[in-house]
Amino acid sequence: MIDPNEPLENQVARQAKIIDALIRRANRQHEIGSTAYGAFQSAIALQAQVWAKTRDLELTTDALRHARHDSERMRKNLADALAALDGGVALFTGGRLEVCNDNFQRLLPDISEQLRPGLEIGACLSAMARSAHLVSVEGSFDAALAQARRGRAGASVVSLVIELTGDRWYQINLQRTSDENIVLLLTEMTAILRRNRSEKESLIDRQADYLQAVFENMTSGVCTFSPEGAVMMFNQQFRQLLGLPYTVLQKGVELARMLDYVAQHGLITEAAEHDIAHWLDRLERQGRLRRRLRHASGRMLDLHAHRLPDGGVLLELKDVTLETRATVMLENRVIERTAELTRANAQLRLQFEEMARVEEELRLAKERAEAAVSSKTRFLAAASHDLLQPINAAKLLIATLLDAAVNTRFAPTVERLEGSFTSIEQLLHSLLDISRLESADKALTPSELCLGTLMRSVWEDQVPVAQRRGVRLDVVPSMVFVRSDPVYLLRSIQNLVVNALQYTPEGGRVLVGCRRRGGRIELQVWDTGIGISRKDQKRIFEEFARADNVPLGSGVGLGLSIVDRTCRQLGHQVRVRSKPGAGSVFSIEMEVVEGRRAAPEDDRERAPAVAYEMDHIVLLVENDPDVLFAFSQKLEQWGASVLAARSISEALGHVRDMGMPPDIILADYQLDGGETGDVAIAEIRRASGAQVPAIMITANRGNGLLKKGAAQGFSVLTKPVQLARLRSLIDWKVRWQSPEV
Repeated sequence: MIDPNEPLENQVARQAKIIDALIRRANRQHEIGSTAYGAFQSAIALQAQVWAKTRDLELTTDALRHARHDSERMRKNLADALAALDGGVALFTGGRLEVCNDNFQRLLPDISEQLRPGLEIGACLSAMARSAHLVSVEGSFDAALAQARRGRAGASVVSLVIELTGDRWYQINLQRTSDENIVLLLTEMTAILRRNRSEKESLIDRQADYLQAVFENMTSGVCTFSPEGAVMMFNQQFRQLLGLPYTVLQKGVELARMLDYVAQHGLITEAAEHDIAHWLDRLERQGRLRRRLRHASGRMLDLHAHRLPDGGVLLELKDVTLETRATVMLENRVIERTAELTRANAQLRLQFEEMARVEEELRLAKERAEAAVSSKTRFLAAASHDLLQPINAAKLLIATLLDAAVNTRFAPTVERLEGSFTSIEQLLHSLLDISRLESADKALTPSELCLGTLMRSVWEDQVPVAQRRGVRLDVVPSMVFVRSDPVYLLRSIQNLVVNALQYTPEGGRVLVGCRRRGGRIELQVWDTGIGISRKDQKRIFEEFARADNVPLGSGVGLGLSIVDRTCRQLGHQVRVRSKPGAGSVFSIEMEVVEGRRAAPEDDRERAPAVAYEMDHIVLLVENDPDVLFAFSQKLEQWGASVLAARSISEALGHVRDMGMPPDIILADYQLDGGETGDVAIAEIRRASGAQVPAIMITANRGNGLLKKGAAQGFSVLTKPVQLARLRSLIDWKVRWQSPEV
């Protein structure tokens, strides 16, 4: 019935009410009891309850008295603690003053009577704001109170600084200690502010002395004026530059008086009264002024005027007499130099016009030379087919004549004719190679190729030449892949081998092989020839250059220059090692294409030609009548049956008339009427219904035709054709590629 957590006053009041109710009930029971004994028992029970409640009431009253005593003792201790604090302290509970110390009450004597317990905190702060002893407040009491109430309990502190009469300074801190309590602390900071003020004034004095010392040691004159126009600081250089007496330039002298003195005594020629007024007006509007003045003594002065932040003025004077004189001298020199430059410019203009005329003539000459070179290149490139056609025909006829003149008195003459013609052929090939290399971006088409195939081809071409010269030619093919142009690399190897055979005496030896150098391979041509001296080993790669020990009539010196130019454009390296009388070693170094392996060579294709009758039907397609006749004669001399045709339609007519496919097709690439040899081969195969072996004989040395031949199944030989290769290739293709095999 009684909550022990309630205040003691409430517990005592409840117990009193309970005792009164019990007494009244006992009285009623006594009045209406049926017997005296029952009333006696009720009185005894009631008396016991009253004694128990009375004892509880006495205990509760005693606990309440002790609690009040502890509360008064704690309140006294709090008051003593607050009184012992140096600053003022006030505690507000529920927004009203609970307790404060004497320092807080004595801070503002005119409101001390109002500082009583129960005073609302807003009223307290308002009274402090109205106090006559309050001089200034940095902030607002109302704003600080609102911020303290919004702040989190125990964390937010709001500070104000107030100034009281007598130059006293206090800091007021408002802190919310709990949801109901706010503590207001007063801390005096007068001593700190006075000490800071003293230190600041001392520092300002020292800075003023330092500033004055700086002023005195400046090369320019400096003077400062207060916002009212009175002189504040200046240095002696300012006085000396203007020539002012001591009475005019002193601390406190007005600026107007100093300017009047300058104008009246003519110290500055431009310092007329209206000019000075204009200067002051501009300084007032723009905040700065700059003028160059001439002093009465002849000195030139630079005047700089600036508005200071406090409204004052800073004047600075610099003596620029020497600079002005130097500027005048420089200007005079500039004028003189300008005149000289004008004259020189006129001469340069004449020279430039002359140079422009010469450059124009050179440009026209260069264009004519380039046009001539381009025309020559185009002519050689376009005429290569027309040039090689008669050469091819003549070579075939000479070969036929040579075979026919064996063991006759005409044999030596025909052999000399063949040698002379071979020289012409080599010279023509060299000229055509040079013309193609001059447009190397179109001539060279690098691709991945097998080096051994090219080496074998060179061996097949040059073995007959080596046999006639009595020189042993050995080739050790290396079946590695390199990236190069197949046509020009083949020509380069041929040139090196031809040179080796040409300059190796009878009984000597030429060896062609390869050496691996890490990721590169070096193709080498060894010979036991006449050798090359050290001084000639560099110039032999120049055009039309030959070694000193080379006999006359052994060439024009283009082969090695073509090799060098070709390898440089392909990124290969050419080297030579030689010793006169001991022989030479020429090498071409190239990068190896890793991961490519050549297919095993078929010895059947490499078998040398044998002197047996060629019992084959050969369909020959050639538009040039001389070449057609020479080819027919040579093939018939070998024992072949030749069906000669000058066009595709004529070749198809031979196939229809014969009623069977030929054994092999020999076709020129460029035919009349825009027809080409690859089309002729395809049409003949279609008409005969068989994959007839075919050889394309052409002056076209491009890689495109080689790729087309590989795709369509025909071989490519270039003009002038090497007869030894042609015969062995015909035999191999008929034996191993004919449809019957």
